[in-house]
Amino acid sequence: MTIASGSGLGLMVRKLTSIASLSGEEQQAIEALPHVIRVFEPGEDIVRDKDRPAYCCILLSGWGYRYKVLADGKRQILSFHIPGDIPDLQSLHLRVMDHSVGVITTSSVGMIPHEALRELTRGHPNLAAILWRDTLIDAAIFREWMTGIGRRTAHGRVAHLLCELYLKLHAIGLAEHFRCDLPITQVDIGDALGLSNVHVNRMLQDLRARGLIALRGRSLAIEDWVALTRVAEFDPTYLHLVKPIPA
Repeated sequence: MTIASGSGLGLMVRKLTSIASLSGEEQQAIEALPHVIRVFEPGEDIVRDKDRPAYCCILLSGWGYRYKVLADGKRQILSFHIPGDIPDLQSLHLRVMDHSVGVITTSSVGMIPHEALRELTRGHPNLAAILWRDTLIDAAIFREWMTGIGRRTAHGRVAHLLCELYLKLHAIGLAEHFRCDLPITQVDIGDALGLSNVHVNRMLQDLRARGLIALRGRSLAIEDWVALTRVAEFDPTYLHLVKPIPA
């Protein structure tokens, strides 16, 4: 981990405006939050299970994930995170972490002191409501993932995850024309969806063979959005996005 200087909380603004309306004053208040930027390398943890952090982290660049590890070493990924996300916002009110947050790629992370966020919400009640909305949407995503792991087919789980990640990236301007970065590995996908690496590979190969997606290195191209959403039984309501869904 290294420490860098600079600012980049405009991404936090971009993320929050994808789910709610912010005034100009509220946007300026967010961008003025004190923070330290730290750079984490792939596989490093930002915060660990049982930590008692005094800050919340916002991804400024790179991809992160929340996860738990069982006694036998098996990992369950709980969510993937993209720039603008605040994956440990709940630590503002829950003092002890009950899971870990790590990074998948080299990532710049803004560390915002809890007290600064408390002052922000006291001075701007609408921002407090929007941050609450963000955590409620996280809960909606957890419900959707639980439904997928418990009841969707392997094809449906993989297709659903690809649809979700594309829409989240599209909402903050990091994807367009059904093309986006996808730096997660097949192992990551398997640990998120409860599938083996071999099974994930088969599902991706099948989606490619059917002309629904193309994977080139660390990027995803969705060739048939309608068909992919049909396989996934994908209903984007749970993301509660302001920006129109791409047609």
